[in-house]
Amino acid sequence: MKKILTMVSFIMAISMGMAQEKRAIVPPLKASEPFPESTLSSKRMMVLDAGPARTEQINYAHDVKYATHSGMDLHLQIIAPSAINGATLPCIIFIPGSAWMKQNVYNSVFRMAKFTEKGYVVVLVEYRPSSVAPFPAQVQDAKTAVRYMRKNAAKYKIDEKNIFVWGDSSGGHTALFVGLTQDMPDLDMPDYNEFSAGVNATVDYYGPTDISQMAYRPSTMDHTLPDSPEGLLIGKKNVLESPAEAGKANPIAYIKNGKKVAPILIMHGSKDRLVPFEQSVLLADALDSHHYTYEFYKLPGADHGSFEFWTEKTFDTVDAFLKENMAK
Repeated sequence: MKKILTMVSFIMAISMGMAQEKRAIVPPLKASEPFPESTLSSKRMMVLDAGPARTEQINYAHDVKYATHSGMDLHLQIIAPSAINGATLPCIIFIPGSAWMKQNVYNSVFRMAKFTEKGYVVVLVEYRPSSVAPFPAQVQDAKTAVRYMRKNAAKYKIDEKNIFVWGDSSGGHTALFVGLTQDMPDLDMPDYNEFSAGVNATVDYYGPTDISQMAYRPSTMDHTLPDSPEGLLIGKKNVLESPAEAGKANPIAYIKNGKKVAPILIMHGSKDRLVPFEQSVLLADALDSHHYTYEFYKLPGADHGSFEFWTEKTFDTVDAFLKENMAK
């Protein structure tokens, strides 16, 4: 019996050796060569179609310095699909809200990366906080960021004819100014002024639009005192006692007859604790009375920055609005 087993083992060893001898070694392929797909199978193997690429497949250029204002280096977070294949893509300039104070721009990277799936390059803008520079510093910085991206359109593979601005809360306020106040030197900086700061459309998520009216609606925050976000924005002044300064910091004040302005999309929650819903009603009514192009969506029950603003449905609405306003 022992001899039989030994013989069987010997035969198997020879067979395996012969099989190995028949397998040809494949030399490493060049990166430029087409790579073959394996046709091998296994008894219990299943095939899974993984579907299209998701946001994990992105390029992230972090802390890209775009300007130095008031002695402060300002940075961009730039996220893009990893496989652009030589094409240029539309660009979203996103301004995160922070009550005009120091922003945490990194908090918005993940949620805004969803738009790389929809074929956009997304740029998150850091602006000077009100503790460093009051209004209009934030608007000036945002316009500088738009110009910087146009200057570097080839580097980041963006379509300079299709740039949009979007912001939430104080970022929405700033985004509105970018869209409403083109060609106003006192609300701009000289950086890259050979390039346009123009945008195709503006998206305003629950941004303040008339800070002198905020105290007259329910809120969990004071909006009038010198140390309130709005008071700090206008130079540590009481909002209701400083109508001239407050008026200059209101996007609504720049809505004029006969002005050609990029279309505006407004979204606001009906239970916003920080920026009263009325702020968007005031904006929409002013736009309507001056015959501007806009869309206004109320999100029932939504709070300030709550999940309703970041769902697939709301993102699809924003995407459709941007696509409607793309230059061909």
